[in-house]
Amino acid sequence: MAGTDAYSPREIAQRVQEVCLVKARMPLLQLVMLGILAGAFIGLGSLYYVIVVSDPALPHALQRVLGGVVFSLGLLLVVVAGAELFTGNNLIAMAWADGCLSTRDVLVNWTVVCAANFVGATGLAAMVFWSGHADAYAGTYLKIAAAKSSLSFSEAFFRGVLCNVLVCMAVWMTLAGRSVADKLLAIVLPISAFVAAGFEHSVANMYFFPLAMLLQADAGLPVELAWLWRNLVPVIAGNLVGGSVLVALVYYVIYRRGAPPS
Repeated sequence: MAGTDAYSPREIAQRVQEVCLVKARMPLLQLVMLGILAGAFIGLGSLYYVIVVSDPALPHALQRVLGGVVFSLGLLLVVVAGAELFTGNNLIAMAWADGCLSTRDVLVNWTVVCAANFVGATGLAAMVFWSGHADAYAGTYLKIAAAKSSLSFSEAFFRGVLCNVLVCMAVWMTLAGRSVADKLLAIVLPISAFVAAGFEHSVANMYFFPLAMLLQADAGLPVELAWLWRNLVPVIAGNLVGGSVLVALVYYVIYRRGAPPS
């Protein structure tokens, strides 16, 4: 049937280019609100992940893979319901390389979206804490936060790089599909792979750390404020390199370099 086949890689590159231009030119209020939603959506995926990995009856590999599958909820909500996610927006580097966007356009988008994602993820963390839901999983949240904060700068950076290669490839492949089912299939394997491998997603960590700190404060434990900067700085940097350089710029060279401007 006509119009049901997946878009070709070259057609995906053109679609990514067009989407990037729309994202970079979005009105500020809309960008902020969609960024807040994306932070909350990734937080919901993280919440779902914690429920799975808190079950000691599951074998380790199954726990990791199944946790990754349910974490995919976050990106599925971003792509299908509509939201602006910092890690996915690293693909905007393609339009910048093509000369369609200025450096300022790109940096403003990344800064606004990253900050809005933090608000959304932290806001969800606060609501989950106040709801009492996290009480049953407090040990898991604290263990996750402690493990992430114990990574060296280089470990966190390269785990961030590897994470966002997979995230941006998932976003890239959703643009090959024409239906929600296509997008779901494109998302689940790359996202579950990065989660199962223990790679680092900056926006997910914007949910994990604030919730872990709230749980610490509630239990009368010292609040580890250093968790945030110790992990988020290298992970954000790694996510940027993974998404903008290893995906966006690589595909720009392959499919867009020398192509007619959009």
